[in-house]
Amino acid sequence: MIEDAPRIRVESPLRRPLASQVAALRNVPTGFVVDALGGGSVLDYRIKPVVPEQSAFCGPAITCGAGPADNLAVFAALEHLQPGDVIVAATAGHAGCAVTGDLLLGMARNCGAVAFVTDGCVRDIPGIRGVGLPCFALGVTPNTPAREGPGTVGFPIVAGGVAIATGDIVVGDQDGVVVVAFDRIDEVIARLDTVRAAEADLDAKVKAGLRLPPFLKR
Repeated sequence: MIEDAPRIRVESPLRRPLASQVAALRNVPTGFVVDALGGGSVLDYRIKPVVPEQSAFCGPAITCGAGPADNLAVFAALEHLQPGDVIVAATAGHAGCAVTGDLLLGMARNCGAVAFVTDGCVRDIPGIRGVGLPCFALGVTPNTPAREGPGTVGFPIVAGGVAIATGDIVVGDQDGVVVVAFDRIDEVIARLDTVRAAEADLDAKVKAGLRLPPFLKR
């Protein structure tokens, strides 16, 4: 006889990057982060901020494997949040119902979360705007999910076509969401000065009248 699986499995301990590493990536445009990564690690282009003016965030991921039409794992994650965390909830791209609404997001904010990201849908836009927590989703629907599980908290997931592990740094703005894998954080931070310098140089040249990029002749 096969025993029933636990409704929620929690990975322990939950790794997190250093505060200094998060600070070094805070307020960095997602495009700069992607360039420092050498491309990639960007969630599906359809995953965008539900409230555009509430979009900028940066923090360590705490992953939830919620699965389609269920959000028990997201509720379970609340117990493990630390100030500054970003909840990333994988639903297998299910768009038939919301994985969260304003009340759950309000609890997440009260527990210290700085953003919520999902490859599924959410609901209650007026309430989400009032909560003030950056919320990125595939779409919006009023349909409600179940709270039955099974699900996971802290285990690796795939959301928006990107593999994400707890402790990766997630950065978002109006362009979308990019994930910096835990073992590449220092590498990306080290490359940011070069990216900033190249962007600033080309920006100055464009404003001065540049018509053709230098690489075109090459």
